[in-house]
Amino acid sequence: MQYLLTFLEGFISFISPCMLPMIPIYLTYFAGENNEKKKVLPRALNFVLGFSLVFCILGVLAGTVGTFLHEHQTVVNIACGIIVILFGLSYLEIIPLNFLKGMQTKHDADGIISAFLFGMVFSVSLTPCVGAFLGSALMLAATVGGALQGLLLLAIYSLGLGIPFVISAILIDKLKGTFAFIKKHYKVINTVCGIFLIVVGIAMAFGWLNILLSILS
Repeated sequence: MQYLLTFLEGFISFISPCMLPMIPIYLTYFAGENNEKKKVLPRALNFVLGFSLVFCILGVLAGTVGTFLHEHQTVVNIACGIIVILFGLSYLEIIPLNFLKGMQTKHDADGIISAFLFGMVFSVSLTPCVGAFLGSALMLAATVGGALQGLLLLAIYSLGLGIPFVISAILIDKLKGTFAFIKKHYKVINTVCGIFLIVVGIAMAFGWLNILLSILS
């Protein structure tokens, strides 16, 4: 169940209002100045591996901290739940959290290695853009506890974000209509994202998520 949640959070991060408009720009960089489409896929894969590595390290750290705080699980659940609820309220534009706004930083990726490094740098500049869902995934890793669990959860989050990214790299010319449709309905998407985060936050705060995970495990 927790893996499904983090996968969904990764996918929703991909279609977030500040992330999605930047996708065609980044994919254009992967093609290079000569628009070499055959190079887009390997560069996109290495780009995804780059930000996945950083996110997984963050997951290990979150899970490790959660292990040390296991004796205070109730406090951890409440604190993490409140943080995720605040993220949700930010998506609903009820509480402004400016640090979650996107950072549209441009970089270049000339080769496979540079694309990997680009992904690592992108993970830092990406954080304000997907901060709500990345933060939610990290809070979940902290409440579950354990470095391995944290690693797995953030690896799944990275898959949720990375898989549509790679698919977009392959089908970029055919997805222009889909991108336009999503942009047109950003308000609805933001509302759904906000409600989703609030529900997850409430479940965390009251310990319901831990109970559900223990039943399903």
